[in-house]
Amino acid sequence: MGAPGRRCIASFGDYLAAQQLVDRMSDAGFPVEYVRIVGDGVRTVEQVTGRMTNGRAALAGAASGAWFGLLIGLLFGLFTTGPVAWVWVIVGTTIIGAVWGAIFGFVAHWSSGGQRDFSSVRTLEAQRYDVYVDEEHAAEAARFVQG
Repeated sequence: MGAPGRRCIASFGDYLAAQQLVDRMSDAGFPVEYVRIVGDGVRTVEQVTGRMTNGRAALAGAASGAWFGLLIGLLFGLFTTGPVAWVWVIVGTTIIGAVWGAIFGFVAHWSSGGQRDFSSVRTLEAQRYDVYVDEEHAAEAARFVQG
């Protein structure tokens, strides 16, 4: 259902089609700041990407820990003198972060007792995408739907 002062000019089954309509409108010079794409019937979709083992959990933890260690190293590196000390601080904190990240990743997955032995990516999807335009621009926008 649209907000007062807006009219639905088109409905699509996927976001890409709605996006393409708004893109055509933009390319033709239509004032797209009066356009809204509204997803209706939103649901969560979880795409399983693979099996999660203790080893993979440790590896993922090591990667996260290394990034965190690198960040800490860069901050500590601001207070070092000389390029050699700076490199050692960066390398040292990155390695320490990777080791602790691997330990925490392994322990976290191991302690779950096999409750979630897979990795996944969650996204939101809508059943329908409606394109709404402010009432004063709806007649002009409707010509893009037919054309």
